[in-house]
Amino acid sequence: MAKVVMTGNYAQSYASKLARAQVVAAYPITPQTSIVEKIADFVSSGEMETQFIKVESEHSAMQVCISAAALGARSYTATSSQGLLLMHELLFWAAGQRAPIIMGIINRAVAPPWSIWTDHTDSMAQRDTGWIQYYCESNQEVLDTVLQAYKVAEDPEIRLPVMVMEDAFYLSHTIEAVDVPPQGAVDAYIPLKRSPWVLDIEKPTRMGSFMGPDIYMEYRYIVAKAMQESRKVIVEADEDYGRRFGRSYGGLLPTYRCDDADVVLLTIGTASCTAKEVVDELRKEGKKVGLARMRVFRPFPEEEIARLASSVRAIGVVDRSWGFGYAGTMFTEVAGALYKSKSKPLMKDYITGIGGRDITPQVLRGIYLDLLKVREGDEEMEWWGLRRPEKEVKHNA
Repeated sequence: MAKVVMTGNYAQSYASKLARAQVVAAYPITPQTSIVEKIADFVSSGEMETQFIKVESEHSAMQVCISAAALGARSYTATSSQGLLLMHELLFWAAGQRAPIIMGIINRAVAPPWSIWTDHTDSMAQRDTGWIQYYCESNQEVLDTVLQAYKVAEDPEIRLPVMVMEDAFYLSHTIEAVDVPPQGAVDAYIPLKRSPWVLDIEKPTRMGSFMGPDIYMEYRYIVAKAMQESRKVIVEADEDYGRRFGRSYGGLLPTYRCDDADVVLLTIGTASCTAKEVVDELRKEGKKVGLARMRVFRPFPEEEIARLASSVRAIGVVDRSWGFGYAGTMFTEVAGALYKSKSKPLMKDYITGIGGRDITPQVLRGIYLDLLKVREGDEEMEWWGLRRPEKEVKHNA
């Protein structure tokens, strides 16, 4: 393997080239733009053979990818924040049509007010569209996960689109040395194969057309079943990647120092790197803490959550988004997954890191110490790290 110093965004670009994406369509948006700029460089230099299609909006970019997938082409796109929201209608079309599109998402807070910094509101808002969702911790994981995503998406029993998330600026614009696998090895891992379910003028058919109540429900059930069955394929793709390239990421919910933990914090994205350092520090102080990382949010890792809950006293969830429900999005789903579980640890949700606010070691240390003190009846959700009293925050009329 060759080591290349690159940003997380370039890791997406290199991965799409290695995957031999045949159609790329995208519209620029900060902080995603450098992904497709790099792909454009690859195409113009002849390093990448693909149809690079410039469009007038993210909505159109997704339609191009859906159409390309319907013709059997391997497709890729990328976006962020408001661009992802503009795609919302077509995300349902992609999943419902069983289009194995890969899309890089640079997680960025949504407006208003305008922000270009990270939180996960944009992708969490798409959790019910039928897309598989990966959240990455490092630039290396970004490149590796895009390649794994093609293997999962194109599995004949799955055929679902996949989002590969990276935190804005923490990964998108920071650099690290990344192992780039040789092209031949990637070709062996995800060979280009023609799907039997494509539009063919020799065998006329229709995709996504009208379906009545007598069969629509059954079709949606089939799509839902594919999402459930993707759990196994995700684990297998990760393990196969590890055997071939020496790196794997622990499936859907990798854990750190959880075997004898009294309390476990569940994180997502780049906050997980910092949390591991805090776990090590607290372990030196004799505190039995552990970490679980939500690498895959769709399909939701309910079985892994249940196993984790069976051995700990309390679970804390760090939500980097807010969905105006009972609690944060991730916390609500974790609690739901444990509804029928015999093991019901105490739980608390910590809303923090919104709009790019740093989740520092000090922040996570405070959360861990608070979680260690959680007792029955304690508050189950808290906005952690607010800097001003609520009465001082003025409404922008």
